Amino acid sequence: MAEGGSQGTWVSGVAQRYATALFELAQENGAIDAVAASLDAFNGLIGESEDLARLIESPAFTAEEQVSAVNAILAKAGITGIAANFIGLVASKRRLFALPGMIQGYKRLVAQAKGIVSAEVTLAEQPSAARLEEIRAALAGVAGKDVDLTVKIDPALIGGLVVKMGSRMVDASLKTKLNSIRLAMKEVG
Repeated sequence: MAEGGSQGTWVSGVAQRYATALFELAQENGAIDAVAASLDAFNGLIGESEDLARLIESPAFTAEEQVSAVNAILAKAGITGIAANFIGLVASKRRLFALPGMIQGYKRLVAQAKGIVSAEVTLAEQPSAARLEEIRAALAGVAGKDVDLTVKIDPALIGGLVVKMGSRMVDASLKTKLNSIRLAMKEVG
């Protein structure tokens, strides 16, 4: 729902307004990091639970059902304070479908405030902690700032990695290299 057309623009606009309001509230209360940690925890729960993802994405649930379910999940996960109140408010306003975008928007605002650059690295398999730190250090060297690293796993890459940092993208994956070789061989043959 959040992709394509004017609907996607509307969702991203709603998400950004909510994220900005949350950031300002967290800043006033000196709770930027605590809210970020709570939002990350809730976002992790969304990724782990198909039922929670369905609750968030489906318009079939009433606001009352969404609020009740979300409050139970927040309590069980131990998420309290500003982040819990925010997620409850979002549920009551029937905007849960935009919550992942709100969380991303909040994280971008935190990164801007702290002078941190966001980067997304896609690898074929989960890297070791040492390898991840090497990647983070290399990207920090390129950016000249701290880097908030998001790791995605895509076994189709076979090996290598794809890095997105700001508007730049570097594709050093074996999949892309093999496709280039295949294309070159077709042109020769």
